[in-house]
Amino acid sequence: MASTTILLREDIEAVGGRGEIVKVKAGYARNYLLPKGLATLATKGNVKQIEQERSALLKRAAEERSTAEAQKDQMGSIELTFERLAGEGGTLFGSVTSMDIAAALQEKGYEIDRRKIALKDAIKETGEYTVKVKLHRDVTLEVPVHVKAEGGEAAPEKADKKPKKEAASAEAAPAEAEAPADAAPAEEAAPATDAAPAADAEAPAAQTEPAPAANN
Repeated sequence: MASTTILLREDIEAVGGRGEIVKVKAGYARNYLLPKGLATLATKGNVKQIEQERSALLKRAAEERSTAEAQKDQMGSIELTFERLAGEGGTLFGSVTSMDIAAALQEKGYEIDRRKIALKDAIKETGEYTVKVKLHRDVTLEVPVHVKAEGGEAAPEKADKKPKKEAASAEAAPAEAEAPADAAPAEEAAPATDAAPAADAEAPAAQTEPAPAANN
C-alpha cells in the first residue's frame, strides 16, 4: 500500500507528535491531514523548509509540554465529588459524563476540553473512580472522582426509612410504661373522693324540701 512522508504540524493520536517526520498512508495524508493543515509533505525538494518548520514546531511542543507539566503540578490536589439521585445498589438515575467533569473543573478555574478527558463510558453507579485528563500528549493527570447518592452514600430510600423506624420504636416504649402508672391512681381516687360528696349533697336536699310543706 502506497505511503508518504509528512511533517506533523499537530499532535495526531496514534500517528505522532508535533514536529515529527513520519510515514502514513498516502490516502490518509491526501484526504485528511494535508487539507486540514495538520501536516506538510516532506520531500527531497523541501528538506530545508521542512527542517526550519520542524525546528519551530519542536520548540513550540517543548513549551506546551512545560506548560502542561506546570498545570499538572497545580492541579495535583484536585478531587471532584458528584451527588446524583440513586436507587438501591447505587445505580444512578442519570450519569456523570466527561462534560460534567469538564464543567466541574471549570468551576475550579481550569478550562479543559472535554475531549481531553479519557472517559470511555459515562459513570452510572456510585463509587470511587480515577479519571485521566490528557493535558499534553506526554502529560496526563489522574483526577479522583467521588460519585455519591444524594443525601449520602446510601440510596435515598434506605436512608429515610431506617431512622423513621428507630424513632417510632423509641417513642412507643415510654408511652406503654407510663400508662399503667397514670391509670391506677385515677381509678382508686374516683370512688373515694367523688362518691362521698355526692351522697352528702343529696341528703340535705331531701330533708329541707318537706319542711316548708309542713309549715303551710
